[in-house]
Amino acid sequence: MKRSKFTEEQIIGILREQEAGAKTADVCRRHGISSATFYAWKSKYGGLEVSDARRLKALEDENAKLKRLLADAMLDQAALKDLLSKKMVTPAARKNAVAHLVEAHEMSERRACRIVGADRSTVRYRRRRPDDAEVRSRLRDLAAERRRFGYRRLHILLRQEGFALNRKKTQRLYREEGLAVRRRRGRKRALGRAAPIVTVAAANMRWSCDFVHDQFANGRRFRILNVIDDVTKECLAAIPDTSISGARVARELQAIIDRRGKPEMIISDNGTEFTSNAMLAWAAEAKVAWHFIQPGKPSQNGVCEAFNGRMRDELLNETLFFGLDHARQALRRWVADYNGRRPHSAIGYLTPTAFAAQLPATGDRLRNPDQLRRSPVAPPETERQYQPQTLVLNG
Repeated sequence: MKRSKFTEEQIIGILREQEAGAKTADVCRRHGISSATFYAWKSKYGGLEVSDARRLKALEDENAKLKRLLADAMLDQAALKDLLSKKMVTPAARKNAVAHLVEAHEMSERRACRIVGADRSTVRYRRRRPDDAEVRSRLRDLAAERRRFGYRRLHILLRQEGFALNRKKTQRLYREEGLAVRRRRGRKRALGRAAPIVTVAAANMRWSCDFVHDQFANGRRFRILNVIDDVTKECLAAIPDTSISGARVARELQAIIDRRGKPEMIISDNGTEFTSNAMLAWAAEAKVAWHFIQPGKPSQNGVCEAFNGRMRDELLNETLFFGLDHARQALRRWVADYNGRRPHSAIGYLTPTAFAAQLPATGDRLRNPDQLRRSPVAPPETERQYQPQTLVLNG
């Protein structure tokens, strides 16, 4: 509305001239207004004093202000309803919400920031972070090569290749590239008390044995005998075959002893291969202490069970075997990679071979126990009676 060049006091004065006896045409000509304007003023201000006109003007201004406030409140309410389905927890989410209000509701940036509760400097910030194309490309390649590795082990591999970045940046790039490992639900296992643990952290103090089952592409089943050093986490042997008897287990263990040395103790479950007469005879002849876990409590052989889970997750579930020779070659490559390249979380993300090189010979103490993030062995507990040899030895 165009603002009049006459104030309320002047308008009332002009009307008073006409009321005093002057002709309307003369009054309009003298003040340069039309008769229509004069009669419009008379309809609005006729019979009012100057104080009444001022009060009317104030009421009109206040009414206009209230209308503007009501319109702004209704617009803010409509904008908030539009944002109900959007989570505005992070700064990036608030920034997107402000952009939506500016575009959809034609709001100013200042008003949109006030509604959302965001700072204008945050909304206007443009990040100058590098795209890290080389690191992202190598991270994708490593994740495709080792599909069951999480960002922690991939971070170790990137650092080994010379990339200078911290763990948080690796985690961010890992998440942005959508490389999260899909978790496989495992069956519930029986909980049990741990087997006796040796107190000396040295190689060949305790071995554990167990079997893993799988099948070839043609459906024929085979099994793998795994032998693990519980302290160094090394895989001493992974022997696949369609049938492995107790005599074969004894022969393979003797071959490992000839190459590496005799352990202080071997732990296994109560499978027929480990409780056979051939195994009992070999253990007595080799003078190796053999400990059997309680039936139905595989957690007492937790180190080997964890290794079996890693083997199944990273190799068996990812590989289609076409024969026994193919399985032996794949296992040989995977075991070499497990011992020499794969970082292990239980030993400070070192490889088992690198960790074993830091340990002294059997029977000695650690030279520097502070090198480890946590001890690879648990505190000692009460020794449990070994299972008696109830079977009759051959011969």
